[in-house]
Amino acid sequence: MRKDEGRTQHQAVRIDFIPVEGYISRPYVQLEAERLWARVWQMACREEEIPNPGDFYTYDIADQSITVVRRQDGAIAAYHNVCPHRGRRLTTGCGRMGRFHCKYHGWQWSLEGTPTHIVDRHDWNDLLSDADVSLVPVMVGTWGGWIFVNMDSDCEPLESFLEPAKSMLDPYEFDKMRYRWRRQVILPCNWKVAQEAFDEGYHVQTTHRQLLAAQDDRSYSKAYGKHGMFGYDAARVRGVPSRRIADEETRRTVSVRDGFSWFVRNIWETLDATVTTAMVRAADRVKNELPVDAPGAEVLAAFARFHREETTADGTPWPDISVEQIIAAGTDWHIFPNMVFLQQPTNLLGYRARPNGDDPDSCIFEVYVLERFAPGKEPKDVQVEIAADWRTADWGLILSQDFQNMGEVQRGMKSRAFKGARPNPLQERAISNFHEALHYYLTAKN
Repeated sequence: MRKDEGRTQHQAVRIDFIPVEGYISRPYVQLEAERLWARVWQMACREEEIPNPGDFYTYDIADQSITVVRRQDGAIAAYHNVCPHRGRRLTTGCGRMGRFHCKYHGWQWSLEGTPTHIVDRHDWNDLLSDADVSLVPVMVGTWGGWIFVNMDSDCEPLESFLEPAKSMLDPYEFDKMRYRWRRQVILPCNWKVAQEAFDEGYHVQTTHRQLLAAQDDRSYSKAYGKHGMFGYDAARVRGVPSRRIADEETRRTVSVRDGFSWFVRNIWETLDATVTTAMVRAADRVKNELPVDAPGAEVLAAFARFHREETTADGTPWPDISVEQIIAAGTDWHIFPNMVFLQQPTNLLGYRARPNGDDPDSCIFEVYVLERFAPGKEPKDVQVEIAADWRTADWGLILSQDFQNMGEVQRGMKSRAFKGARPNPLQERAISNFHEALHYYLTAKN
């Protein structure tokens, strides 16, 4: 018998060890569907996707489906996406509707979930009440422009679930950002393998080695309740090559100005995220307006000033956020269970991974970019670009480098010699913390 057949182990997760069963076991996928996805707050969509009454978004997770809808009074509601008559799903994708309508027998419901038309209702006489056939609501909440849902009516409030991440990240005003681009792909790996590839900076020194030419890559990683984050030392000077590839004499004599400007433009050209056009212009100004031997502190201060000037020049607002808040928030957050993003004052690069049915070796992976725009200049109706295989679409160098690892990780984890992952206790703490929280949900008695 293969180690992933017929059993799901609940070995203890340690700061330096994660049992392999969570990545390859089909029973584990089924347990996640029952005890995680059915009980946890999870991001379904963004408010901008359902701006008007009647707009809806269908969110699928494991074998469940939820319809998020903007009601006539402007409030957001969510319902289990199923007809209480014979079980047909009512919505797919996204769109606009005046009422819920079942295409099987023609039953209809208001956007508030109450039945408005039951064909030949008199046939039931008094056997059928409105309560019997109303749509079943799902808990719903919002934060930062995202809409969250929870199928557990006894769940903790979204605000407390998100802490302390919410308090640390609220100054970024994510609710004022809008989609710039969105992409989705099926990846040949477990959803956690995909998610964790963006949950630490430890892999940069090998997977994205080209970036070492202008950054010291060593990172830290911290746990914050169910959530986690990673960041870099505030004293690090971007624009200087990593100690992994350069000696101290080289690091002292390079032009920080040129290295910094190259790094910003390189990220723009190879990722098209975490950098905006205003940031590229600011980096160009750093190179054009500062002396070639400007010290790192001067380069960083000039870029921060130019970035704000270039951003606000066209009317794009700047959030009320301090340098201290930016430093404390780090670089990258993992909001439990499946939401990861890298935040900046004017943009965000987000990731979401979901199981693809009950297959432990496949997941639905989404990447998106949010930005702040000048009033009236926000992109409208940004559609999701869908690819069946990451190799058939142009993802850019950096994401392609990440994707090429995932299938090989999933296959490698099935080796009889592999007992579990060994996360770095200092640079991958967010990953072991994620599995500690996951382990709690899967083993909780209630």
